[in-house]
Amino acid sequence: MRILHLSDLHIGKNVLEQSMLEDQEYILKQVIKNIKKEKIDIVLISGDIYDRSIPPSEAVNLLDNFLKILIKDLKLKVFIISGNHDSKERLNFGSKIFEEEGLYICTSYEGNIKKIELEDKYGKLNIYMLPFIKPIEIRRYFEDIEINSFNDAIKNIMKKENVNENERNIILSHQFVTAGNEEPEKSDSETLFLGGTENVDISNYDKFDYVALGHIHGPQRIGRDTARYAGTILKYSFSEVNQKKALTIIDYKEKENLKYKTIPLVPIRDMRVIKGPIQELLKEENYIGTNRNDYIRAIITNEEPIYDAIGQIKRVYPNTLRLDIENSKYKNKYENKISNIDEIKKRDELELFNEFFEFQNNNKLNKMQTEIMKNIISEVKRNET
Repeated sequence: MRILHLSDLHIGKNVLEQSMLEDQEYILKQVIKNIKKEKIDIVLISGDIYDRSIPPSEAVNLLDNFLKILIKDLKLKVFIISGNHDSKERLNFGSKIFEEEGLYICTSYEGNIKKIELEDKYGKLNIYMLPFIKPIEIRRYFEDIEINSFNDAIKNIMKKENVNENERNIILSHQFVTAGNEEPEKSDSETLFLGGTENVDISNYDKFDYVALGHIHGPQRIGRDTARYAGTILKYSFSEVNQKKALTIIDYKEKENLKYKTIPLVPIRDMRVIKGPIQELLKEENYIGTNRNDYIRAIITNEEPIYDAIGQIKRVYPNTLRLDIENSKYKNKYENKISNIDEIKKRDELELFNEFFEFQNNNKLNKMQTEIMKNIISEVKRNET
């Protein structure tokens, strides 16, 4: 069986108000080309299909076209679980009908992990599908057991599952999976809880030959070579500029005869950081041979004020998404603000986020953004209890 492992498509995402739909359409066509070239049999997509619970219609259409090619044209079987960005109800719509065509969607844990049995010349292959879960969502299935953390939740779900370890078993999961003290490389794009309460240890998945993980944006192994985050298909944050986005392909023959490889993905526009005095950034010799249409974060290090710095940068790099000034004046200003940790602890979450937002964007939250953040903070606090 030849398997493609994807995750965290985040279709419909905006990065600093820039729609990524054109970039996503381009890269999904590249994914399809590789599926054909590599003769893929099944596709696993480990959560965060959309970037928000109510995706725009253009995002829905893009996913619809992508899945139509995989299922109707290429006759593949596709397995999808929901992530923390997805609406379980919306993503699950029509799932019973779609299974007749080879599209399997799982968005909720209902007392047992959803299991699909496949067959090839090497025998049975079991695909287990475990969407993103929170402890509060599964406590009703374990009324006599105390479940206070994500690790508690996953551990008890796995204990309950009767997995035949003599057969070939793969699981899709969308959690923050760690290996003891080893944590995956993270970016600022992932939504993670504070204090390690979201951590799930990889040992909980020991019964599975391959663990197809989602949630972390950088493609990487965790704990063992056969437990992997597929990562995103595009860079979605300037904290990801050094990541190498790739497809993860698994060849699974007999039990324990499992190999993987990665294939690089090349976007229509990369995401880069440029830094230096503005006159150096604008010199032709310093940008010739590069893609000036890449998404750019420009860091200007001039000590003196620069007139219309963003306008000057955009004349060379039209897709500049962020402009920062980094010099002695700004450094001292913000170092002084964060130096007193005791003072920070006394302030509320909204005040701290507003200050962070202003630091990143040179603007304070507007009234609508403030209300959105209030609702998010309230929801997070409810979910932690």
